[in-house]
Amino acid sequence: MQLLAVPMASSGGSGITLLLPLILIVGMIWFMSRTQRKQRSRQAETVAALTPGTKVITTSGLVGIVEETDDEYVTLEISEGVLVQVVKAAVGRVIPDDDGVDDADEPVIDGTAKDTVDVPHAGKDKADGKVQDAPKLPPTHTEN
Repeated sequence: MQLLAVPMASSGGSGITLLLPLILIVGMIWFMSRTQRKQRSRQAETVAALTPGTKVITTSGLVGIVEETDDEYVTLEISEGVLVQVVKAAVGRVIPDDDGVDDADEPVIDGTAKDTVDVPHAGKDKADGKVQDAPKLPPTHTEN
């Protein structure tokens, strides 16, 4: 029996090509952790700024008005006279007050409010100006 020394096939690349995927993975993990850290700090700022009268939505979708806060819990009024105590971390976001905005502040385009639309010939017959009936369905095989 004879042993032959056959060289192993190599890619011919340097060590940097082997380290490149590892460097990319470490970079992605660092970027994702940085993003999560920013989200946590934003959440902590939101929770720290809670004051009575603030309208909030919890992470489970419960909407309420802050009645009082302490070190760990927030008391929310979810309906008139119904108080619920939740953990501060459960507060998802603060709902901004829209009470100061009225309809007079809405933009006016061409002399009309933004929620009205002028359609010139909608539903009118052009010949005599009468309103058309509702469109009819196509005939079926049972109609004569």
